[in-house]
Amino acid sequence: MTNSQPIIDLQNVAVGYNGTDVLDNVQFQLDSGSFTFITGKSGAGKTTLLSMLYLIKKPSKGILKVFGQNINFSNRDTLAQMRQRIGVVFQDFRLLESMSVYDNIALPLRVRGMNEKEIYRRVVELLQWVELHKSINKQCSTLSGGEKQRVAIARAVINRPDILFADEPTGSVDSEIANKLMRLFVELNKVGTTVIIATHNEQLTSSYNYQRIDLRDGSARLYPALQHI
Repeated sequence: MTNSQPIIDLQNVAVGYNGTDVLDNVQFQLDSGSFTFITGKSGAGKTTLLSMLYLIKKPSKGILKVFGQNINFSNRDTLAQMRQRIGVVFQDFRLLESMSVYDNIALPLRVRGMNEKEIYRRVVELLQWVELHKSINKQCSTLSGGEKQRVAIARAVINRPDILFADEPTGSVDSEIANKLMRLFVELNKVGTTVIIATHNEQLTSSYNYQRIDLRDGSARLYPALQHI
């Protein structure tokens, strides 16, 4: 599905921590259904930019629109509704380690009040998709890094989000698992999810012909697919 307006629109945006802007005068637009890498060296501001895009932080100046709505003028309830349309895969997984794989993935649906029969159907279907159906009852603390990452992805997409953000999703896994995770993101994108991945892995980004936003010296530049930095 293609919208007439961009799904994400930044106009002269600055964002940072503790009163200091990490990024300034950032301007770009992302279309619904697009796939984008956010690249840059460690400390360039990838995680800071992501935290603003998935509505945890507001810009210190400029205009950020997500789903066509200006974030600066959105109240708490509106932001909460918007976050329900967003999935996030955090760099440190943020799983509930003492709970099972099933319960971690089911949690967002339980929060929404979905009935348990439908939750079970969705979770089992998704676990088969990420090749973890045999680990459904395992406690998350017993999983490998690659398995935890796939659980985190499954939990992020169980709500069928319009946008999926992933912060360094391949940073703690080997190349084989990294390629498997990337194939999952590609398949999600094919069914219409807007995918945004922050990574410093140049080998990974060069293997896939998607647009990228490169962060450098406090600024951001959008490079279209097929164009190299």
